[in-house]
Amino acid sequence: MTERKRVLAISSGGGHWSELLRLAPALEGHDVTWATTNEGYRTTAPPGRFEHIRDASMWNKKALVVMVGQIVALVARVRPEVVVSTGAAPGYFAIRCANLLGARTLWIDSIANAEQLSLSGERIKGHADLWLTQWEHLTGPKGPFYRGSVL
Repeated sequence: MTERKRVLAISSGGGHWSELLRLAPALEGHDVTWATTNEGYRTTAPPGRFEHIRDASMWNKKALVVMVGQIVALVARVRPEVVVSTGAAPGYFAIRCANLLGARTLWIDSIANAEQLSLSGERIKGHADLWLTQWEHLTGPKGPFYRGSVL
């Protein structure tokens, strides 16, 4: 039996959230906090806690500062042992923050990024314990790695 872990599963909305939800069966038996940028997803979230965070991008600096503050507070409150993200900015900042607490981190770049890595996916290099792409031709010797089309 695997030891029960505190997991933060975090992503932006839309396709990132849909892909994150596909990981729910793998996270069963753990204490999962689901976090995303769309409050309306609360009704579709798997069992566990649900947290809504501000949506932001690098083009809206004020919103980005608010979002980062929310993520820092969330990580401090949840104290995850594992962080899993399918992107974008919320996952990037959650992984960076959780690294400071010694959490294990997993980034799975969106399946939609078939021609090149996402901006956040490119920037997560060196910060996620496991950095995956779902497209074999996007791999590199130091990552991201391809372990099959996982989503």
